[in-house]
Amino acid sequence: MENSTIITKLNEVLSPVAAKIGNQRHLKAISSGMMFGLPFIVIGSFFLIFANPPINIDRYNPETANFFMKFMAGWKDFAVANYDLITAPYNLTMGIIGLISVFGIAFSLSSEYKINPSMNGMVASVIFLMVCTPVSEGSINLNYLGTNGLFVAIIIGLLVVEVNRFFEVKNIKLKLPDTVPPMVATFINTLVPLLTNIILFYGINLIFLVTTKKIFPETVMQVLTPATNIAGSLGGFLLIVTLGNILWLFGINGSSIIFPIVFTLGMAQTGLNAEQMANGETMTHLMNLQMFRISVLGGAGGTLGLVILMMRSKVSEYRTIGKLSLIPGICSINEPVIFGLPIVFNPILAIPFLITPIVSLLLTYFAQSIGLIGVGLIVDPSFTPFFAQAYLSSMDWRNVVFCLVLILVSAVIYYPFFKVMENNKTKLVDEDL
Repeated sequence: MENSTIITKLNEVLSPVAAKIGNQRHLKAISSGMMFGLPFIVIGSFFLIFANPPINIDRYNPETANFFMKFMAGWKDFAVANYDLITAPYNLTMGIIGLISVFGIAFSLSSEYKINPSMNGMVASVIFLMVCTPVSEGSINLNYLGTNGLFVAIIIGLLVVEVNRFFEVKNIKLKLPDTVPPMVATFINTLVPLLTNIILFYGINLIFLVTTKKIFPETVMQVLTPATNIAGSLGGFLLIVTLGNILWLFGINGSSIIFPIVFTLGMAQTGLNAEQMANGETMTHLMNLQMFRISVLGGAGGTLGLVILMMRSKVSEYRTIGKLSLIPGICSINEPVIFGLPIVFNPILAIPFLITPIVSLLLTYFAQSIGLIGVGLIVDPSFTPFFAQAYLSSMDWRNVVFCLVLILVSAVIYYPFFKVMENNKTKLVDEDL
C-alpha cells in the first residue's frame, strides 16, 4: 500500500512534466530519430564484445592452464590478430551512429511538419558529413561520425529542417510552368534550401576552423570535457561521473568525454595497488579502475537493474527492448536502453539514472575501505561481462557477489520510476484501444 502511494505521488509530480516534454516536437524528433539507430547499436555491440574476450593474457600460463583457459587465450590471440576485421561491423554501426541519428532526427522532425522527410534527412546527412569529416592530405577523419558527433547531429538534424521549413512556410520557390513534372519541380526547388544550409553550417564550421584551429565538433567536445584536477577524490569522481550521465540524458556520449580522466586515473591507482601488494603492503588506493567499472556497471546510469525490470514488464515493447539489451548490458554497453527505451530526454528515468551510479560508487568505496571486497589491483579487459571484470580486477570472488548486490540495488532504485512510466504507457495503449 505504501509502495503504491509512493508511485502515485511520483506519477502526479512527474507525469505532467514528462507529457509536456514528450509532446515537444523537437524533443520527440530527437527521441524518435535516435530510434533509427537502435538495430545498428544492438548488432554493433555484439561484435565489440566478441573482439574483447574476458581474459587477462598477462596472467595466462599455458603450462598450468586448463582447456577453458587455453580456449580463452586462443580466442584472445585471434581477436588481437584480427581486431580490425572483427570490429569493422561495430565501426560501421556504432561508429557512424551520429550519421544515422542526424538522418533520423531530420526525418522525424520533417515528418512532424509534413515536409518531405526523406529529402530533409538526406540534406541533414550531407551537411553533417561536411562538418564532421575534415579531409587532410587525402585522408578523411571519421572520429566525429559516431557518438562523439551526436550533439552536433542533434543540432544539425533540427536546424536543417527549420531552415528548409522557413523556405516552405514563406513559399520561397521558383515559379515554374504547369508543364514541368512535379518531381522536376521538387528537385529544382530543393536546390536553394540545400545551398543555404551548406553556406550556413559549413560556413560556421570554417569560422571555427580559422579562429580556433579546430572544427566545430572538436570545439564542442573540448568545451564539454571536465577538468582533470578534481578527479582524484571521491567527491570529484562522483561529480565527473554525474556530469557524464547528465550529458547522456541529452543524447551526448558522456562516458566518452569523462573516459580519459577516470580511466587514466583508475589505471594509475590500480598500478600503485599492485606495487603495494608486491611489496607486502596494504593496498590503499581506493579510486582505482574498479571504481570506473562500477560507475558503468550495466552501462552509464547503472541500468542493468532496469533491464531486468523491463524484461518482466507488462508492456511488450519494454520486454522486447529489455531482452535485446541484456547481453550488451552484462558487458556494460547500454545504448539500446538509453536510445531505445529511451532514457534520453526522459524526465522520469533521469532521476534514477543519476542516483544509481552515485549509490553504487559510495557502496563500493565503503566496501573497499573496510575490506568487505577486494581492492582493485589489476587492469582488467574492457567490454567483458561484469562478473568477469569483477573477479579479474581483484582476483576475489567476493567482488562478483558484490556486483550482483549492486544490480539488485539498481533494480530497487529504478523500480518506482519505471512503474510510473509503465503505468503511463499502459494507459496510452488502453486509450488507443
